[in-house]
Amino acid sequence: MSQKDYLEKDYYKVLGVSKDAKPDEIKKAFRKIARENHPDQHPGDEAAEKRFKEASEANSVLSDVTKRKEYDEARSFLGGGGFRFPRGGAAGAPGGVNVEDLFRNAQADGGLGDIFGGLFGQAGQATRRSSARTQRRGADVEGDVTISFTQSVEGTTVSLQMVSDTACDACRGTGAKAGTVPEVCAICQGSGVTASSQGGVFGMTEPCHDCHGRGLVVKDPCDVCNGSGRGRSQRTMQVRIPAGVTDSQKIRIKGKGSAGENGGPAGDLYVLVHVRPHPVFGRNGDNLTITAPVTFAEAALGADIEVPTLQGQRVKLRLAPGTPNGRTLRVRGKGVQRGNGTSGDLLVTVEVQVPAQLDPAAAEALKQYDAVVGHPDIRSGLFQRAS
Repeated sequence: MSQKDYLEKDYYKVLGVSKDAKPDEIKKAFRKIARENHPDQHPGDEAAEKRFKEASEANSVLSDVTKRKEYDEARSFLGGGGFRFPRGGAAGAPGGVNVEDLFRNAQADGGLGDIFGGLFGQAGQATRRSSARTQRRGADVEGDVTISFTQSVEGTTVSLQMVSDTACDACRGTGAKAGTVPEVCAICQGSGVTASSQGGVFGMTEPCHDCHGRGLVVKDPCDVCNGSGRGRSQRTMQVRIPAGVTDSQKIRIKGKGSAGENGGPAGDLYVLVHVRPHPVFGRNGDNLTITAPVTFAEAALGADIEVPTLQGQRVKLRLAPGTPNGRTLRVRGKGVQRGNGTSGDLLVTVEVQVPAQLDPAAAEALKQYDAVVGHPDIRSGLFQRAS
């Protein structure tokens, strides 16, 4: 399909629907025409085949939300009717404007909305876009901070030394030497863009090559910034690290990066957080983890034990008789605080300690225990499952 069909053909008329037709109406109209004019139903009928192809082409545009929006924008801009390029301009309009290239560029640059902002002279959208080009957003800035495990759970405020771009102090961002001021660009008249007219039909805009889109030209540049208007600044910022932050997480602080140019918005600050490990506690999502050593007697007979919390408190846990090694017990609400005000849990994993050495009395007691309980083959099932 030729790109200029956006302007030359009335797809709504082809399908016999209104401009406000809903997707179901478009689908229904196309199916009706397709049934009545399908080449398989009318072999050799060139008129039916042409009608079928036109309907298929119209349906491919109007049934696609993006294509239909672009098509409607194009026709609305040109008064809603079919627009014909003079003969000899099938691929190029008067003055050498290549319509196919024009539309291909428009699609590559972000759609037909961009191209029609610069059509037919410098008024309207072209003027608005030129002012937007003179504003430049500041660069984003990144920083690193290292905090303790406890601070990552509870949240903290840290001081961060930042080096970023800012307006030059010597010229106050103008780029011109002290006592002078930048001059309005003679090429673009301060708009920051230039327009080229092709045969009186199309006017295309682009950033001014002389002032690089700034609209101003510095004849006598500042000795400090060499005419860039930019400098480097060091500042100390107080950055709030929210509770629950994780290691290697990036925190975005909007508008705290480098300053923008010509009234443009400042960039953002991204803080990469490093968390030092804790000697006792670990983390699993919003839950804190801890390993609690217990004796063989406590695990076998049951016992009440105490474990610490990250806040420095002590909580009691009851071990049931016969608690195996590796069992995890849960203490509600002693984990990481969530954004909704609730908290995760403290997960306590039991680790049964086996003594490395036994004195004679302890060894004799274990032998008596073994004699009382007998000596069952606790590994017999292992061999059965392995075979």
